[in-house]
Amino acid sequence: MTTANELEPTEVVEAELVDDDELLPAVALPAPPAKPAVDQHTILYPGEALPSEATAPRYTRRDFEVSPETARRLEEESAPDNTDRNYKNQRKLFEEWCDGMGRVARPCTTATYVEYCAHLIAQGKSPNTISTYLSAVRTWMPDDKKPGTSKARGLLREYRKQWLKRNRVRKAPAITAAMARAMVDTCDLRHPIGLRNRFVVVVGRKALNRRIELADLTIEDLTVEDGGVAQWVAYSKTDQDAHGEDTWVPSAGDEGLYDPVQATRDWLNCLHRLGVDSGPVLRALTVAGTLQSRATAKVRGDFVTGDAVNDWIRGMAYAADLPNWQDITAHGLRRGGAQEIADAGGDPTKQGRWKPGSATVKKEYLDRAQSRAENPWHKVNEKQRAAEQQ
Repeated sequence: MTTANELEPTEVVEAELVDDDELLPAVALPAPPAKPAVDQHTILYPGEALPSEATAPRYTRRDFEVSPETARRLEEESAPDNTDRNYKNQRKLFEEWCDGMGRVARPCTTATYVEYCAHLIAQGKSPNTISTYLSAVRTWMPDDKKPGTSKARGLLREYRKQWLKRNRVRKAPAITAAMARAMVDTCDLRHPIGLRNRFVVVVGRKALNRRIELADLTIEDLTVEDGGVAQWVAYSKTDQDAHGEDTWVPSAGDEGLYDPVQATRDWLNCLHRLGVDSGPVLRALTVAGTLQSRATAKVRGDFVTGDAVNDWIRGMAYAADLPNWQDITAHGLRRGGAQEIADAGGDPTKQGRWKPGSATVKKEYLDRAQSRAENPWHKVNEKQRAAEQQ
């Protein structure tokens, strides 16, 4: 047994006495274990170490900055079109509503999202308008913090049933072939405005163009041949990534005044005389037929707006004394052309740049054409005509 005298002598260190109110030197504590940097989307391969905050990258300001050139490009490319402007306004309205309600706008909770849906319903807005507002809000949220949609969709679905009972959606009238001819007949082909408007009606209807597609069309996008006009649509509603698509507009043969080939050539020749050989096809013109100054058009530049195309179409409808001319819009060119193709037994999907198997085309054009062609009153009429011939 070891005695106290056999213990090794202990070295005594002289200690310094300090007052209670003086701080002692900081003692380094062991670092806490690094937290795992995983979430429900993490996938680990066999033998792979669990990622942690210690192995996560350390970002600096450099990782988030873009160069002045990139910033300029982002500003130019993000110049708001109609959809972007609408979304910006709708998000601003949502922010103002949240501020008034004492709620966080971004990222918002699912409850806030549902409450905002109920607020829009209480205002009596159309279901499609509410759907657009909600889409603007949800796409504004960070990807990992978007609000749930099932409750809001349920509210909107029930509201849609009630709303449709009270309101019937009136669509822009289709511009038939006869209406289009009447509108072209009002165009003074001795004047640049007449040549431009004739091009819009004839080519726009045959190409099933949306109004913004016409407004965005450039001279470089057109190739004129004897057999027709090739139109390159660089961007469309169903082509958000701008892959582009060719649309062929065949010649109308001996129709002359209503021939898309002749209408295109006449307008391009007119543009050439005005000193325009590249850039936008559709131009704003003065009453005198000269190019209108676009110095103050900072967003669209030399490109006209879709609203301007609407105004031209409505003006021609008025001049042609068409019934309900005030309801006619550029969309009527697309509707009228698509319906004529469907009535003839064709499928307007490809010509109009709809997605393959589009439910809109099936419901609005193909089913409508089939239903009218198979209407049972045709049999009655045939029987009556046969009886009258006997």
